Amino acid sequence: MSAAPTTGVALAARDLRREYGVGQSRVVALDGVDLDLAAARFTAVMGPSGSGKSTLLHCLAGLDRPTAGAVRIGDADLARLDDRRLTRLRRDRIGFVFQKFNLLPTLTAEENIVLPLAIAGRRPDPAWLRQVVAAVGLTDRLGHRPAELSGGQQQRVAVARALVTRPWVIFADEPTGNLDSRAGAEVLRLLREAVDTLGQTVVMVTHDPAAAGYADRVVFLADGRLVDELHRPTVGQVREALDRLDRATSGTGR
Repeated sequence: MSAAPTTGVALAARDLRREYGVGQSRVVALDGVDLDLAAARFTAVMGPSGSGKSTLLHCLAGLDRPTAGAVRIGDADLARLDDRRLTRLRRDRIGFVFQKFNLLPTLTAEENIVLPLAIAGRRPDPAWLRQVVAAVGLTDRLGHRPAELSGGQQQRVAVARALVTRPWVIFADEPTGNLDSRAGAEVLRLLREAVDTLGQTVVMVTHDPAAAGYADRVVFLADGRLVDELHRPTVGQVREALDRLDRATSGTGR
């Protein structure tokens, strides 16, 4: 597997559409999204409930196939991949961090971290594993099972699991949603550090302006379309943008 890109565009979407249902029940979740995401950068995706942000993440990550349009991750065109190759790409080139930690309760923290490699029949690089474990602060917790860890520690295991395969992109879907503010801030600092020190590319869906404040760029969706963006945002700027978006969407009666 080729190394993750650290310059240029890591991921691109062109005229991305996702529709559900037919006829009068048809719902347009994504309506012609064009988006380039820079490598080794932290991008947050925000918008009102029902704006399409989770659908966008799922299509970009190969978890859902768009109705039309194209997604490229590195040199891979997702539309050209059959299910087997798409599954392999998700396993080898994509890391996931979800709101629910999705850890296996019978495995230790270390076994959960290296699980994607075990499934792929690959051995972890010992030096990289030590670096990842140290980065997330779990060196003294590797033998613990999830029930013996706090929620913040479990999410750190999930972040380490996402990093251990050296993915091209990490997708995080509301990664702090089940955490208190202190544990959530720890996880966000870990994702920020993964970008700054490991050259990782991170795409995060969030509703929290404080979480988006950790990102290099925030893109805003409304009614399935990209409508605004901020670069190197402050939390205050994110809140102002969300307020503008809320006023604009409420003014349309939607």
